[in-house]
Amino acid sequence: MNGRLLAIDFGTKRTGIAITDELQIIASGLTTVATKDLLPFLEDYLSKEKVVCFVVGEPKRLNDEPSQSEAAIQPFLKKLEKRFPNVPIERVDERFTSKMAFQTMIDSGLKKKQRQNKALIDEISATIILQSYLSSQH
Repeated sequence: MNGRLLAIDFGTKRTGIAITDELQIIASGLTTVATKDLLPFLEDYLSKEKVVCFVVGEPKRLNDEPSQSEAAIQPFLKKLEKRFPNVPIERVDERFTSKMAFQTMIDSGLKKKQRQNKALIDEISATIILQSYLSSQH
């Protein structure tokens, strides 16, 4: 089914967003949005692009129990389902994405100042969530 997959690294203040190409081969960071503006942003994006699935990070503790942030994500998921009933939502374990995002920034030679950019970390985290979802599908 052609169309983009859109990944959401939900945060209480900021949310990282990543997207695939139409053929769902490559995951790329799209942007970071203030969480209060997330639904209007998604409405606008989906009015222009065909999104066939939302991939939402699922924060867990090391013992596999849901982390505290899951309590904030649940109401958002209900709003997302209500607003876009035809777009399925998949969840992906996001336990190590922030660490991986930070390591990716170091590996790609970003300066310390850029590595302190939390918005960039959120966007890279969303990309890693999406990449791991794509890998699990193939």
